[in-house]
Amino acid sequence: MPESRQRLDKWLFFSRAVKSRTLAQKLIESGAVRVNSERTLSTDHRVGAGDVLTMTVHSRLLVWKILDPGQRRGPAPEAALLYEDLSPPALPRADRIPAVAERDAGAGRPTKKERRDTDRLKGE
Repeated sequence: MPESRQRLDKWLFFSRAVKSRTLAQKLIESGAVRVNSERTLSTDHRVGAGDVLTMTVHSRLLVWKILDPGQRRGPAPEAALLYEDLSPPALPRADRIPAVAERDAGAGRPTKKERRDTDRLKGE
């Protein structure tokens, strides 16, 4: 029996890495997915058991070894059986880069407290 292989975008959808095949295609075409350490921009790239995917999804590095191509997009516990997660552990919150840039005191718009203090000084 020949080895079962499947389109990469379809497998990403079945494994619940992304919400839709369209999003899977956009992820692949953006160059965020590598198959066996080689970047692929082809959504119809064939993958099967034993292939290792390295991808960046929602600012997280994921390394998944494919165990089964899957037949459908099932519930999450069923999807988790399609791959082995080899991802490095996530950084602790303190070491992560903040999502919002810090700004110096007095820079930008005043806070509500600062506006009240200003109004108080003006006598309003």
